[in-house]
Order: sequence, then structure tokens, then C-alpha cells
Amino acid sequence: MDSHQIYLDSIKSQFQYYKKLGEKAIEQLEPEQLFTAYNDDTNSIATIVKHMSGNMLSRWTHFLTEDGEKPWRNRDEEFEQDIIVDKEELMKKWEAGWACLNEALDSLRPDQLLEIIYIRNEGHTVMEAINRQLAHYPYHIGQIIYAAKLLKHGSWLSLSVPRNGSKSYNAEKFSNERVVRNFTVEGLKKLE
Repeated sequence: MDSHQIYLDSIKSQFQYYKKLGEKAIEQLEPEQLFTAYNDDTNSIATIVKHMSGNMLSRWTHFLTEDGEKPWRNRDEEFEQDIIVDKEELMKKWEAGWACLNEALDSLRPDQLLEIIYIRNEGHTVMEAINRQLAHYPYHIGQIIYAAKLLKHGSWLSLSVPRNGSKSYNAEKFSNERVVRNFTVEGLKKLE
């Protein structure tokens, strides 16, 4: 298999893994908690979702032919409290952003990874632009998970290796034969 195709398959799986982590954190909260900010200097989970969706729609709509910062995007507005007041509407925004990203990635051919695209007039190879967003979105997913843990006040269902569970986790891993696969294969199964 072509190394560029391996890369595409890997990043698609990683994006799906982080999407699922965010969803599993959100599922553990009461709907009203999604709109709660810890203080004036922090964002609610709803605000983070709005920002991620706005970024995804801007970056991945016609990404090969248009700048990734669209004229119709109002980034500052993504950080304001607005008329989104329920979980259902918020999750529609979440899904719209991820659908745009997935459609863009699914449309890519391996030979396009070295083409130049622009974000705010700065040239990136398609691969660099993907890597940029693969750092950006998990950064925000981490914020969502951290905020959800704070809001949950205990009885948190761990999304990774549970606290004080490293020894048993490692024992299980090392009891298996060596395997070459993306870490997200097992991670996505556990999150289902």
C-alpha cells in the first residue's frame, strides 16, 4: 500500500477516535452542564463545540480551491453565548463540522497530499494542513474532557486507562502478541 494512503487511513482513524472521545465526555453530562463555564476566562463545552464546528466548516469547505479562513466565518462570534440553548442543536453543529471534515478527507487522493493550500494566505501542503488540524481538534477535545470531569463531580467513566489501572492495563497489553496497527483501532472499539 502507498505510504500516502497509509497516512490518510491513519489520520481518518485518529480524527474519528478524538471525535468519539469528545462525544463520550459529553454523554456523561446533564444537558445544562454543556453551557456552563468555570469562570469568565474559560469556555463552556458548548462554546468549544461551536468553535470547533466553525473551524471545521471554514477549513474544509472547498479546501483545495479556497482559503481555509472563509470570509463568511465570524470566529469571534463562536466564543459568544448565543441562541444555542439545547444539547440537540449543539450536537447538530458538532456533527456538521465533523461531516465537513470527513467529506473533505474522503475526497482526497493520496497524490494530493503535497499540493499547496492556504489558510489565512499562508501556504501549507495538504498534509501540513491536516496535521495542523489533527493537533488543533484534540487540543479542544482535551478541554472538553477536562471541563466535563470538573462538571461531573465524581463518578466519571474513564475514557482511557483508569486511575491506578496502569499495571493491569500494561499486563494485558504485554500478554498479547506484538501487532502492527493504529492505536485507534482498539481505542474506537473500547469507546463503542
